[in-house]
Amino acid sequence: MTGTRAEIRLPTAELRDDLPFFTKVLKMRLDMIYPADNPEVAVLSGHGLRLRIEKGAAEPAGTIRILTEDPDGFAGGQRVLIAPNGTRVEIDGLNPPLVLPRTEHAFVVRKLADQAPWVIGRAGMLYRDLVPSRLGGAMIASHIRIPDGGPVPDMVHFHKVGFQLIFCINGWVDVVYEDQGGPIRLTAGDCFIQPPEIRHRVLEAGDGIEVIEIGVPAEHVTQIDHEMTLPTPQLRPEREWQGQRFVYNVGAKGEFRPFRLPGFVARDTTINSNTKGVASVMVARPDGGETRWTVHHGDILFTFVMKGAMVLEGEGREPFTLSAGDAFVIPPGLKSRYSGASGDLELLEVSLPGVFSTEQL
Repeated sequence: MTGTRAEIRLPTAELRDDLPFFTKVLKMRLDMIYPADNPEVAVLSGHGLRLRIEKGAAEPAGTIRILTEDPDGFAGGQRVLIAPNGTRVEIDGLNPPLVLPRTEHAFVVRKLADQAPWVIGRAGMLYRDLVPSRLGGAMIASHIRIPDGGPVPDMVHFHKVGFQLIFCINGWVDVVYEDQGGPIRLTAGDCFIQPPEIRHRVLEAGDGIEVIEIGVPAEHVTQIDHEMTLPTPQLRPEREWQGQRFVYNVGAKGEFRPFRLPGFVARDTTINSNTKGVASVMVARPDGGETRWTVHHGDILFTFVMKGAMVLEGEGREPFTLSAGDAFVIPPGLKSRYSGASGDLELLEVSLPGVFSTEQL
């Protein structure tokens, strides 16, 4: 029993009207009530919450959210209730299913030279949004950097996502993952796939670390795990989280082979096979051959220019001259071509699903 307690105070005009609602409908426990002859204060607890209902309190009634594994069986199936004292009560699922919004396809070009703002996000990291429309909520692409190296003020956490990629484009960062042994150092050219809800923690970063993070859907929950300590004692590299395996792909070990686009070769990060086709992540570069117009028939096709320069052509649009730090999305059915590639051009391509058809025109 702790010596410190916290409670939320709610107002009431008549306590006897509220007690049946909070104890019988919301199934909370009455812990304290006074004075005995004409009660004006009641303290109740339940569902991880402690309430003090006080006659004449100055606060507004507020809203209580109750999360349960059986929302249809709680409070007679009602999802929104109003207590006699005016408190709004919302009943929702404890673990609602992940909803993947339908992709709103668009041709998107985001240039570093446009000086999109960097914003401070979780654990003090700086974020630059690479796809502002987020394709209707279907995905988020972020350019993340930590200017000053050293320990990162992170906690053990996980993400409720359908797919998540971390690709390092500069510097290094140490991260520890559930069931994957001790800290792993990610360096430029390497990537992680973080399966849904795998626990992890960012430990330390070098000066100027930069990564590209892709998340599906765009809005997803990051939840802190206060119970787990990392690293975990067991090593289970074959474990799956919702059908996906953790991937640590080392760029220096990759082998370049013919790519879906003429005039390019690419190395596979193995993410397509380890997500069972949810997504594919490829690193492409020119091979000196002739490029051609193509059309893809996937859903999401995101590309980030890591090195060099090129011209992006889209049918009916003015060409875009792109360089390192620029990003683009090509919607399905749009004729496009990569031309004028510099010899050092290197592209990060992320596609969902992992396997799709490309027509050469």
